[in-house]
Amino acid sequence: MTTTEHASSTASIKCAQFWWEDLDRGDVIRGTGMTITDAHLIQWAGLTGDIVPLHLDKEYASTTRFGERIVHGPLTLALTLGLATQSGYFNNVVAWLGLDELRAQRPVLVGDTVHPEAELIETRPTKNPDQGIWTFAYTMFNQRSESVMAFRSSLLIRRRPAVAAA
Repeated sequence: MTTTEHASSTASIKCAQFWWEDLDRGDVIRGTGMTITDAHLIQWAGLTGDIVPLHLDKEYASTTRFGERIVHGPLTLALTLGLATQSGYFNNVVAWLGLDELRAQRPVLVGDTVHPEAELIETRPTKNPDQGIWTFAYTMFNQRSESVMAFRSSLLIRRRPAVAAA
């Protein structure tokens, strides 16, 4: 049994088994927050090879317009998607179809606490009756409720088996 609670266009999770039919345009998924630490920057740089002084060299970063180290943009993107996934709404993803309109709006700094919100802006069936597409407008916010990153992303989602068979 799946339960979705809607409160002022916000979908709240009650159960982790969600299907394409369980969200409507305008629903907003709020992901958990995370405080960015020095370890995130170091691990991301090591994992990806994105070893840039702006992210890792405190002395160099102090001479830039930011005045301190900033978080890698792709790390912020990955955290936006990952923290939204923690909501439980994405357990029936068949495939990630990509993203569009990616914009880094403000720097994320070590010590910032970020959290994502994803508004469902499009939902459409596919030729395959077992699947549908969700398109979300994602926004990552810092602790001051400032938008630090925004983009759109689409996912291929399983439809509820009873609906697909109808």
